[in-house]
Amino acid sequence: MEAKAMQRVALVISDEQVVQMTTINDALRELGKEALQCDVQLYTQSSSQSKLPVESSSIEFLICISRSHAYPDGSWFDEISRALKPGGTILVYKVLQAAPKETEKVIISFERQLLLAGFSDAKGVQQSTAKAKKASWKIGTSFALKKGTKAPIKLQMDDDSDLIDEDSLLTEEDLKKPQIPVGDCEISTTKKACKNCTCGRAEEEEKVKLGLTTEQLNNPQSSCGSCGLGDAFRCGTCPYKGLPPFKLGEKVSLSSNFLVADI
Repeated sequence: MEAKAMQRVALVISDEQVVQMTTINDALRELGKEALQCDVQLYTQSSSQSKLPVESSSIEFLICISRSHAYPDGSWFDEISRALKPGGTILVYKVLQAAPKETEKVIISFERQLLLAGFSDAKGVQQSTAKAKKASWKIGTSFALKKGTKAPIKLQMDDDSDLIDEDSLLTEEDLKKPQIPVGDCEISTTKKACKNCTCGRAEEEEKVKLGLTTEQLNNPQSSCGSCGLGDAFRCGTCPYKGLPPFKLGEKVSLSSNFLVADI
């Protein structure tokens, strides 16, 4: 009794009523020497049933011999997984009389179904055979996950890196605070010409006050001929009104106190 209990079992299921022994032997050879040494149990016309007459996790090798493309299906793969031991092997053996290409397509389809059913290492052994393994752990098995230790982030700077200190590029002259010249018209905060202006800003300010352009002062012209004689001879709309007499074609020169109030 103890020897019988320890005997390894290979279950053969089929949708056919009769299965030839040569077909069963060919399938066992595909599984290797261990399967050939097992106690073989045959279950025919299994496609008409919904469950296998075996206990859960009791079968080490299961061979499904079928002629139909639709057997075994998804529900039968779940039942086969229930019957197999953890790490057990399933072999789908197709007895087809179709062309090799059509048979290959059927086997590829069964490989995908085996993977979707939770089996691993699904692969085609021959043109008419697909094999896979059940996971080596039982349903409901739990185990602890090792948490990785968080190591501090370390930055390694090579001496040969291209990074340089920006401050090392500055010279002593660059570090000196710039001195603002006193009375410089260009950078003065007053935005007015300084007392001893030499940059031309004072002259430009005078032109703005008079409402004359540079061309009118440098090369004065007159359509009436009286603009250069003085205000007594100028009309009311003369642009040179208020300026001292000048000669036409010569630059109009203004005295230093020209814009100073008389009072």
